[in-house]
Amino acid sequence: MSRKRFTAEQIIGLLREADVKLSQGRNVGQICRDMGITEQTYYRWRKEYGGMKTVQVKRLKDLERENGRLKKAVAELTLDKLILKEALEGNY
Repeated sequence: MSRKRFTAEQIIGLLREADVKLSQGRNVGQICRDMGITEQTYYRWRKEYGGMKTVQVKRLKDLERENGRLKKAVAELTLDKLILKEALEGNY
């Protein structure tokens, strides 16, 4: 079975549809089968994206991307600092 990748906007849309169907009396298993996902995926999405709006998700993804970039920069600078410190002490 091929793996589908959903965008954050699609996930939010599917979660909203699921909420409507749940209020109509359908159970989670039926809804997940209709959407083509597992119940585990549904609950993981609900935990991560539940109650969020599309704009908030876009902002979250941008912040995660920036955070990763900054972590990489800090790691590189730390490595440079250690190399310079070792060279200064003459332990190369």
